[in-house]
Amino acid sequence: MTDCIFCKIAAKQIPSKTVYEDDDVIVFHDINPAAPVHLLIVPKLHVPSLAECSDQHQALLGKMMLLAPKLAAEQGCGYVTNGDGTGSGGFKTLFNTGPDGGQEVYHLHLHVIGGPRPWRGQR
Repeated sequence: MTDCIFCKIAAKQIPSKTVYEDDDVIVFHDINPAAPVHLLIVPKLHVPSLAECSDQHQALLGKMMLLAPKLAAEQGCGYVTNGDGTGSGGFKTLFNTGPDGGQEVYHLHLHVIGGPRPWRGQR
């Protein structure tokens, strides 16, 4: 897509603060972060949204989901498990899908959001 900002970032036509790249995806810091760590995992293949994925995208989606905890840990917000269902640290993964789902860029992307939560401890 010639007018898609994420396609342009993947094609190196627009600079980004890239933290990971391979043949299938590019990962970069969000320019308007919602937390201390806010990465976007973006496939190089243009798919408008999660709702438009099919069985042919299964491996790509799996790759994106498995990459999230690895990159979160590298950015300092990994989840450390105690082996009993409890632990410390952590991050959030999020696909916004469609206008009511908060999607602003119509190119599939996975948000990886982490770091200290300012609302923690407040009731």
